[in-house]
Amino acid sequence: MRHGMKRSLLALTLAAASLAAQAATLKATLIVPDDDPRLERSRAERAYLGHPTGPAEAGVKLALDEGRFELEAVGAAVTLDTKEAADLAAAQAAAVAAEKAGAAVLLADLPADWLLAVTDAVKIPVLNLSEASDRLRAADCRARLFHVVPSERQRADALAQTLVQRKWSKLLLLVGPSAADQQRAAVVQAAIKRYGLQVAAAKPFKLSADPRERNLANPLLLTQGAQYDAVWVVDSDGEFARALPYQTVLPRPVVGDAGLVAVAWHAQFERFGAPQVSRRFHKANARPMTAHDWTAWLAGKALVTLAAAQPKGPAAAWQQALGKAQLDGSKGVNMSFRAWDGQLRQTLLLTDGQGVISQAPIEGILHPVNVLDTLGADAGEKLCKVAR
Repeated sequence: MRHGMKRSLLALTLAAASLAAQAATLKATLIVPDDDPRLERSRAERAYLGHPTGPAEAGVKLALDEGRFELEAVGAAVTLDTKEAADLAAAQAAAVAAEKAGAAVLLADLPADWLLAVTDAVKIPVLNLSEASDRLRAADCRARLFHVVPSERQRADALAQTLVQRKWSKLLLLVGPSAADQQRAAVVQAAIKRYGLQVAAAKPFKLSADPRERNLANPLLLTQGAQYDAVWVVDSDGEFARALPYQTVLPRPVVGDAGLVAVAWHAQFERFGAPQVSRRFHKANARPMTAHDWTAWLAGKALVTLAAAQPKGPAAAWQQALGKAQLDGSKGVNMSFRAWDGQLRQTLLLTDGQGVISQAPIEGILHPVNVLDTLGADAGEKLCKVAR
């Protein structure tokens, strides 16, 4: 009788311990494109500033490895499952399956339309690691969608602030032919207007071997006929932009997608513990840490923060905890998600590819609440209509 009671008590204890362990474990799923064209070898080798050169999983795993002692101290854990998707429908199916399997948070390194389909298919929060389109923070915003990657508007505002600081106020704007270039050019124009800069001339460019289109492909021809302090180039592909510096008619700096570029991270950033982060990443992955890797790494840190907080209740509890999280990204400030559009407040780094030239927001820029909100759409603009 006594032995039977002991066995029963032991079984109950083990069951309770098992349930406690399950309650303290945050399950997360990372969804990425199958055979991602951004990571095609010849493209990755070119290492365009702001473009990925390796899988997002590497950054997330580094953050989880760094956070394991913090999690062990509070009896928590994070598990990560990575799923590849060949198309939008597959990404959506992977998200639904992950939620059914107990995932509390999704991480998505996906194109905009895939990302929206994934977010709409589940009731758990989704962390956007790579899609910078401002429509996801405006007309197509979602209450459960949080953006770790800086928006195009944040990057454009960072450059505009820097141009104001340098007194380079007259700009030659060169815009590529793709739909993405046209959308990003509109964002650039909004940043230029916000900070009182002037477009001296705006011209389209196009990489072409057709002699009839030489005026659209030749930097010397494109940059003549106007007076300007700097050239702002919008080139989502990156091939034209990288050849533009030192090829302009006037000896002027190039900014935008070449020359001076605003990014979330650069491996040569040397403050706030950043060198140690970059070294750990390089040691684990045998390549420099890029902005894409940093956003994935910070998403992993967000998972650690959530797991340590151990929110109780349904998916809404995890979403609420994520909205209140204060994150340290080794950039000298505490970062949090904006209530009005889910965008992560953050400083941006201005780099020429060799090193970090400066940070934005620049010194002297003011804001009534948080100076980080001078980068990207502010609360008063009310571009996102959903309630969080």
